Amino acid sequence: MSTNQLQLARALDLPSRTAMLNRDHSVQQFWYNNDDLITDAWKEWEASEIDPSTFTLDDSLLDKDLRKAVQQAWQDPSKEHLVKALLEEVAPDVFQFQFFDPERLAVLRGYLEQVWNSNIPMCPPYGIVLNRRGAMLDKRSEGYLAAPSFQAFYNEMLNTYMRPISRLLFPEIIGYDTQTFGFSIYYDPSTDASIRPHTDASAVTLNINLNLPGEEFTGSELDFYDQVNGSVIQLGFKPGTAMIHRGNVPHAAKPITSGDRTNFVLWLFGDRGRLPAQGAQRSEIEAKERWSTPVTTPDGYAPF
Repeated sequence: MSTNQLQLARALDLPSRTAMLNRDHSVQQFWYNNDDLITDAWKEWEASEIDPSTFTLDDSLLDKDLRKAVQQAWQDPSKEHLVKALLEEVAPDVFQFQFFDPERLAVLRGYLEQVWNSNIPMCPPYGIVLNRRGAMLDKRSEGYLAAPSFQAFYNEMLNTYMRPISRLLFPEIIGYDTQTFGFSIYYDPSTDASIRPHTDASAVTLNINLNLPGEEFTGSELDFYDQVNGSVIQLGFKPGTAMIHRGNVPHAAKPITSGDRTNFVLWLFGDRGRLPAQGAQRSEIEAKERWSTPVTTPDGYAPF
């Protein structure tokens, strides 16, 4: 690999914000034409500018109780109750739990700060956030964050943690959880402050807060809409906490009024975007089926 790939990638002119919002053909052509260059640039950047002793991305960043319980369940699926005990149902089919260790989040955030300042072109999530901290995380997405150590960490979050926990809570999604998708999202009062009510094109969504302890914000609560009785349940994030819910649960992000909020949003869905039918019955399955990894190939389908 030529050592000037990073320099060449940094010299690229990104398409305009308007072009990105409109998903002009020129935008897709930009990512297609520069895919290999940008992928190689991320490899070069990580090898030359990231100190692995300072920015090690692995499961030591996760909450120790969650990490221990998940490890035990993978070794012996009959112990999955240890994982479920850490999950609190805070709204119908919405569960909250500690995902990252707040005291270790500085490592991940420090790495991401290096990413934001890398000047390597990244594609922000279309129609959601078009500021410097919005990024696509999955290889299926054009202009994704292709740094090798981040990709290994991203896939561990999905395959080791998210999928079996999703199956534990929502067994009807098995078979509709073979494909992955993810993006980072950043809320700030002066740029992207809220998201209107919507459902996700996912079987399950995992929404993880990345704010550091003491990094306060006001507003930006999530509203979850109970379709049975019409009530709205408002929930907030604390550093490193996560909410997991079926994608068809309507929700919205309230306006953020001060500070900022950074989250990872991860999705699971079936091949070619297939989702469980509305009201699908939850069949009984053996624990060992939940604690397994599907033998599948990423199909390249991206919801946006």
